Amino acid sequence: MNVSALLERAVNNTASDIFIIAGLPVSCRVNGVIEREDDVRLMPDDTEDLVNQIYELSGHRSMETLHKYGDDDFAFAIQGISRFRVSAYKQRGALSAVIRVITFNLPDSHSLGIPENIVSLGDSGKGMVLVTGPAGSGKSTTLACMVDHINRTKDKHIITLEDPLEYLHRHKKSIVSQREINVDTESYVTALRAALRQSPDVILLGEMRDYETINVAMTAAETGHMIFSTLHTIGAANTIDRIIDVFPPNQQHQIAVQLSMILNAVVSQQLVPTVDGKMTPAFEIMTVTPAIRNMIRDSKIPQIDGVIYPASSNDMISMDNSLLKLYQDGIIDKNTALLYATNPEMLKKKL
Repeated sequence: MNVSALLERAVNNTASDIFIIAGLPVSCRVNGVIEREDDVRLMPDDTEDLVNQIYELSGHRSMETLHKYGDDDFAFAIQGISRFRVSAYKQRGALSAVIRVITFNLPDSHSLGIPENIVSLGDSGKGMVLVTGPAGSGKSTTLACMVDHINRTKDKHIITLEDPLEYLHRHKKSIVSQREINVDTESYVTALRAALRQSPDVILLGEMRDYETINVAMTAAETGHMIFSTLHTIGAANTIDRIIDVFPPNQQHQIAVQLSMILNAVVSQQLVPTVDGKMTPAFEIMTVTPAIRNMIRDSKIPQIDGVIYPASSNDMISMDNSLLKLYQDGIIDKNTALLYATNPEMLKKKL
């Protein structure tokens, strides 16, 4: 089996992910549903051959990390077809891979259903904007739209730190430096510390994973930079709790005060199936008002949901009101709205 032909077929079929796993036929996720290519099961020798071909296509990647640690993440492109993000790993002793398809063209926020008020959240020029949600909910795509908006409209130096690089940004009005963890630099923390000496205006941090990264990111936002990042949380209150909980108890009050001053907005998103079998994003948007700043500073974070839940404006909308609007516009059905709701009982009354 030829990997290039397999990847091209997947792109033509608008697949988002390709699964190469021993014991199963090659499978693709299309509009959120996993479909098998045929009935031919892959044997361990087949998956090893396919994974070897993927590494050959990537050009610069050694398989040493995969053999040594059992998993490896990287990205590569095939000219004229697409970019791909690969997670290769060992599974029951056999080599396997899951490949995410990333288009060459930067995403068009309008056609993807990302509101303009989210895309322009970086216009304030300093502070921190967090995009949160489960894996595969489109966080990277939303961030790419935000970065592209600044790139098109402002004279800035944008530094992106990603693992791996997904969307490629050309220099437009801004200068864009894109650094891949483990290829261009050792780690997020090392790259972030170095970035502060590279005269940045905007820093995109692929993920805030640990205490050290979060600490440096908050300091960067405090010193007048615009920081974009992601967390795997759902909901603004959960996100704020997660950040504060990373720190030791004796520092948590100070961190809450610091966060109350630098946080601009938290966008939570999930992809939901539409009535015509596609996927559309649903968003919770929390822009930090003086009242919310006080709640964060005074550790009254559970009260934040009470501010967001009834809201339904461009600057502030709850996930359930976002789902309600998608239902009213005929984009999703009633069952989908209730399935993805944070408070299904309350939403049921509105529906």
